[in-house]
Amino acid sequence: MIEKKTTIKQTQTKMKTNNYQGALQKPLGSGFDANSTTNDVIKNINITGKNVIITGGNVGIGLETTKTLAAGGAHVIVLVRDLEKAKTNLEGLSHVEIEKLDLANPESIDAFAKKFNASGKPLHLLINNAGIMWVPLRKDSRGIESQLAVNYLGHFQLTARLWPALKKANGARVVNLSSFGHHFSSFHFDDPNFEQREYETLLGYGQSKTATNLFSVELDNRAKEFNVRSFSVHPGSVGGTDLAREASLELFQQMGILDDSGNIRPEIAASLKTIPQGAATTVWCATSPMLNDLGGVYCEDGDIAALDLPDSSLSTGVSPYSLDEVSAKKLWKLGESLTGVEFKIV
Repeated sequence: MIEKKTTIKQTQTKMKTNNYQGALQKPLGSGFDANSTTNDVIKNINITGKNVIITGGNVGIGLETTKTLAAGGAHVIVLVRDLEKAKTNLEGLSHVEIEKLDLANPESIDAFAKKFNASGKPLHLLINNAGIMWVPLRKDSRGIESQLAVNYLGHFQLTARLWPALKKANGARVVNLSSFGHHFSSFHFDDPNFEQREYETLLGYGQSKTATNLFSVELDNRAKEFNVRSFSVHPGSVGGTDLAREASLELFQQMGILDDSGNIRPEIAASLKTIPQGAATTVWCATSPMLNDLGGVYCEDGDIAALDLPDSSLSTGVSPYSLDEVSAKKLWKLGESLTGVEFKIV
């Protein structure tokens, strides 16, 4: 059972008002680690009757998140591009419904949000889980690079449109799936869509995940007065997902992940998390009472991550540039400009 006693360190952390520059990036000592599973982190936590929306909740760690929250009594709406695939993967699950949504299609996002808001239901948990990686250079109808469009801007627009329902919950959380891959790139405000620089897929991915971290810290700072908190999550390196479905065999061989025969190297396989372990931090951020008075933090392995400073020897943690106040506020305005959606929190 999670220890609820407030320590001196937690009290000092709660006194700080936001996570700009990583002011709150200090592990809490949650008792969880990289081996913890979704069942471990949700044990003894009651989420009966909570309304949840999750993007991409029909595959990989999204599916595990859906199963865990639905089993805990929450009502989960899973947003997907492929309805038939989702129906197959989610068959037999109670407290789950499926709605079509394409994060690269602004009209699709608006249509779903309008429908949900019209229901009058409060939204207790929004889990921005869906994402793409290892893709060639593609741009959406607005000229936005696809990883930026799907991993960040689509979720920015969805969160903005669902704001009335989040506020209505009077105690909501937004969990944004990030990645250690944010270390691949800061956000390039001068050329976010690779119009003046050569495209590299991991730079595009890293930029989109840096954007996710900046969005989380800025959203939390703006929304906390309405009792809405925001978190970003690194799930870890997880086996059995389809995130690398477009990556070539040669690329993984060059990176040393696969051997010459195309088989995953044993040392790599041994380091991968299972899907229940990979989804654990998402569920922890969505439900843990330890985070009731915190937000805007980047989490991994079932706890708040440490700040990865330039002289640090960490191979984990969060980069300070992805929590920078100036960049976070600038990105918010850019998100509004690129989507045409004014995200005004009132």
